[in-house]
Amino acid sequence: MDLRSKHILVVGLARTGIAAARFLQRRGALVRATDQAEEGRLSPDVNLLREMGIPLELGGHRTASFTAADLIVVSPGVPHTIPPLAAARAKGIPVIGEMELAGRFIGEPIVAVTGTNGKTTVTELVGAMLAASGRRVFVGGNIGTPLIAHVDSGARVEVVVAEVSSFQLDTSDTFHPAIGVLLNVTNDHLDRYAGFEAYATSKMRLFANQRPGDTAVLNAADAVVRARADGIRSRKLYYNLSQPADAHATVAGRTLNLRLPGREDAALSLAGFRLRGPHNIENAAAAALAAMAAGAGPEGIQTVLDTFAPAPHRLETIAVINGVEYVNDSKATNVDAVRRGLDCFGGRVVLIMGGVDKGGDFGQLRDAVRKRGRALVLLGGAGDLIRAALGGLAPTQEAASMRQAVQAAREMAAAGDAVLLAPGCASFDLYANYQERGDDFRREVMRLKESDK
Repeated sequence: MDLRSKHILVVGLARTGIAAARFLQRRGALVRATDQAEEGRLSPDVNLLREMGIPLELGGHRTASFTAADLIVVSPGVPHTIPPLAAARAKGIPVIGEMELAGRFIGEPIVAVTGTNGKTTVTELVGAMLAASGRRVFVGGNIGTPLIAHVDSGARVEVVVAEVSSFQLDTSDTFHPAIGVLLNVTNDHLDRYAGFEAYATSKMRLFANQRPGDTAVLNAADAVVRARADGIRSRKLYYNLSQPADAHATVAGRTLNLRLPGREDAALSLAGFRLRGPHNIENAAAAALAAMAAGAGPEGIQTVLDTFAPAPHRLETIAVINGVEYVNDSKATNVDAVRRGLDCFGGRVVLIMGGVDKGGDFGQLRDAVRKRGRALVLLGGAGDLIRAALGGLAPTQEAASMRQAVQAAREMAAAGDAVLLAPGCASFDLYANYQERGDDFRREVMRLKESDK
């Protein structure tokens, strides 16, 4: 792909957009960058672009810049339906995402992981399993380092492992993973899609460019995934914890069994696996299957199963105070993730929920809240929707801040309970991202712990 002297507009200046703009400029493109946000709301790293001589259009988009470009590279957080992009497409100007751009320059095999829930955990597990097996690996994409920044670095690896979001897939054209992993498809991001079918179709784009020699790792227990599997042209490897007869990765007790064509069968112990909940056993099966397909050995996979530590904001125990466990699951930004989190607890739970509604059906949590819920604490803009769906099932209280939410949860919890931050919503009404929200929860829990000394 020759970028020299091409007029390229980069839309969206978070981490991914900044990395894309720098890459393009260094390859000889004539780059311009735009973001709806004012400069004060953006990372100071935008100054790196200014120092490189890249013109910045901040605080709004100019349609003329879109329609004058030879190519537009759009960041995942930018809705693809904004009028300036529509105007550019009407003129036949190609619009691609950073992942698509990077994919055109990556020569190594790519393991790409997507799904509504669990993709960060599985991406990190696959990368760790390959590294423990002696493979040089890059791990990034929708988490950590953008793919284009890896390309720009010139680092030499043997395998690229990437978390891939539906938004990135929407702006892909030629992106071609040697191994594609689809974990699950449940209601999410319906604020960005016309409906569930459009969202599911977006996820299936992961396999659009795969060939028979490539591999698809699929959750056979997910009805949406299984129903669409026939349309995949590559070799299909299934994992299934509930009906193991037709699967290549299964679990019996605390043993993970792998059966790959052309590889010796492996029986791996889950006795030391530290991630909580049945959904993380599923994640371990998916990761081990994908890692083995990418060349990892049983010893390396076992090492990671024994040592992998839970990531922050994913069912992370912060403290136990007066017999109550405080758990940060701020990454639970959709309804199904909240349900999975609740399923991890044997006792009662005081659930802190709320934020920006993403179009999910909170009513799907009724059975879980009826079974596990001690109380609900509602924080953020979706409080009225959550109360309407769940408020009659447990005592419900609203909070104006995380400090109030944690204090209210403390007052309603009993010894043996858990206080679970699992918002089921995006964070953008009160926080920049789910990490900032989880960090605030951690601070308030630790403040509570100190006050109880």
